[in-house]
Amino acid sequence: MSWKRGLVVVVACFASTLTPTSAQSFSLRQVMSGTFNSELQASPKGSRVVWMANQEGKRNVWIADLSTGNFAARQLTAYTADDGQDIGDLTWTPNGQSVVYVHGGDFEFPGRPDPNPALLTEGVEQTIYIVPVEGGNPRKLAAGRSPAVSPDGKTVAFLSKDAIWAISLADAAAKPALMFYARGTPGPPLWSPDGKYVAFTSNRGDHGFIGVYSIAEKTVTYMDPSTQTDRYPEWSPDSHQIAFIRSSGGGGGGAGAHRVGEPWSIHVANATTGTGHEIWHAAKGQGSVFHPLATDQQLFWTPGNHLIFPSELDGWEHLYSVPITGGAATLLTPGEFEVEHVAVSPDRANLVFSSNQGDIDRRHVWQLAADGKAPIKQLTDGDGIEVFPVITATGSVAVLRADARIPIRPAFATNGELRDLAPHLVPVDYPANKLVIPQQVILSAADGMKIHGQLFLPATANDGKRHPALVFFHGGSRREMLLGYHYMDYYSNAYAMNQYLASLGYIVLSVNYRSGIGYGLNFREAINYGASGASEYNDVQGAGLYLRERPDVDPAKIGAWGGSYGGYLTALALARSSDLFAAGVDFHGVHDWSARLNQQPNSNNTTPDPTISRIAFESSPLASIKTWKSPVLLIQGDDDRNVAFSQTVRMAAALRIQGVEFEEHVFPDEIHGFLMHRSWVTAYGLTADFFGRHFGVATTAPRPQ
Repeated sequence: MSWKRGLVVVVACFASTLTPTSAQSFSLRQVMSGTFNSELQASPKGSRVVWMANQEGKRNVWIADLSTGNFAARQLTAYTADDGQDIGDLTWTPNGQSVVYVHGGDFEFPGRPDPNPALLTEGVEQTIYIVPVEGGNPRKLAAGRSPAVSPDGKTVAFLSKDAIWAISLADAAAKPALMFYARGTPGPPLWSPDGKYVAFTSNRGDHGFIGVYSIAEKTVTYMDPSTQTDRYPEWSPDSHQIAFIRSSGGGGGGAGAHRVGEPWSIHVANATTGTGHEIWHAAKGQGSVFHPLATDQQLFWTPGNHLIFPSELDGWEHLYSVPITGGAATLLTPGEFEVEHVAVSPDRANLVFSSNQGDIDRRHVWQLAADGKAPIKQLTDGDGIEVFPVITATGSVAVLRADARIPIRPAFATNGELRDLAPHLVPVDYPANKLVIPQQVILSAADGMKIHGQLFLPATANDGKRHPALVFFHGGSRREMLLGYHYMDYYSNAYAMNQYLASLGYIVLSVNYRSGIGYGLNFREAINYGASGASEYNDVQGAGLYLRERPDVDPAKIGAWGGSYGGYLTALALARSSDLFAAGVDFHGVHDWSARLNQQPNSNNTTPDPTISRIAFESSPLASIKTWKSPVLLIQGDDDRNVAFSQTVRMAAALRIQGVEFEEHVFPDEIHGFLMHRSWVTAYGLTADFFGRHFGVATTAPRPQ
């Protein structure tokens, strides 16, 4: 049987979902109410920082001053609706007196029609604003994205309509004007330090250039153009040269693991003439495929004329340094760990970065002198998670921090301590002291590979009874769940949901399956993963068997849930192992890899190899639909830009033909990572209700008709 839920759901009805013996003492609304903070940026002057705070869907720009005793954290904007309009691209003016930001639109797929999940009849438009930090209302600058303020603070360059535009900040009545148009899809503008040039990437499909626009000459010059793809431009301090990364289009595309490929290289070009040369080249073999940091900037030009860059030469993502004149690269961050988020001080003399050194399922922050003369200094440690560090002009360091009980928030890292900048952003009734501390577990996959996970045990775990259990699979697959709240909003929400499920009496296992990040190149580039063989299914089986063998788990009540890639693995678990997984909830999962490959032609504009397409389909849940027996709840927004909505349409049709019990909930005009807070609360309420009905967890929530 199947039935469909309507869009309008009374979310509060899910708050009382619990087992008769549950020690649950908080609601879904409460655990989902924690503020999610992101977009931390340091001022180029003084000790101020800004960030974006998402309070139950109401997003605003906040500011704090690290030089004051209480930080004086306050809002700069006053948006009051959970309307799905995101805030991003926060940028300071050079004098530190104003902040430029973008409101609305799709930050993951810029240039596509602006999403409107709130169904606002007046429509929506991605718009650039500027707001003074000393008080005053935001002022609209232009429709567009990726703003960059000129070094003199007089002009904002930005992307709009596949071109780079500009608007004056000196005149409040100024209108945006086309700065220049160039063939190809332009990337974000990057001003030279002297303000005479604007660099940009030009995506041409199977190749790409670095372009430089001269403000005075009104000309575009391409830097040493080739048949390869050039990305990640970085200006020299004197504005005379520009460095960039060059890689082959065939190095990391397509299905399957890409442990080796055509080696990538670093080039430096004359900004005026475009004449360039190579200064460093990756060796063949390990590290030959470029893997970027989790931050936008990849190259860091130091005052001593070295370039600091990431590489996986030893199988782990590390920082290296090479002279601008060329030569051998020096490893700066040795060890079996991954460098993830990197930022540079305004004077380029110091870098701060996060990594999982010595604590593989968390993140901490270190500081590195750009000249390499001082030893690396660890700034944070302990049981928390610290990411996205920034360093101010005065040398102060701020981070985004989380732990097992409170979501990510901004903090000042000083003298080995962390001080929250805005503790009042935590809601009064947020149930921090009622959440469980997840345990690190290392389990064996079906093929023997060791897999990390986090185990959430309910308060009733030691009552001598067997409990229902759930496996959670994250998306990505280039993700890693941590021993605390995640630094991405999607997975911060998922962590809160796992806490809620534990409060209902479930034993929850969150699995960091192969092809995820955090455990080195070979783990991420797992052999035969995804569309090339679904080798992660070994981890799916291992997780289910781990739970089934626990004496506190009811082996007949093991379920699976996850989103995106995690939705794919949930569907795969149900399709291939309905004898192990009794029910599942699949958020916007991939159900047929071959259809996805056919929608993404390769760089030669040819159709996929028939053998690759066959393996891709065999790696998909739809290929095993005949053995799918367990009930499933399908959830997706129909404006999904990551996973085609047709994937869920086809899965629902196949389940219907097969006679499998399924339910579905569609969010009209929502995208992949739901933009509205109420969409998440509704979806998670439906999830708890679905598992509750199938695993005998009592609920007072009425079943929609």
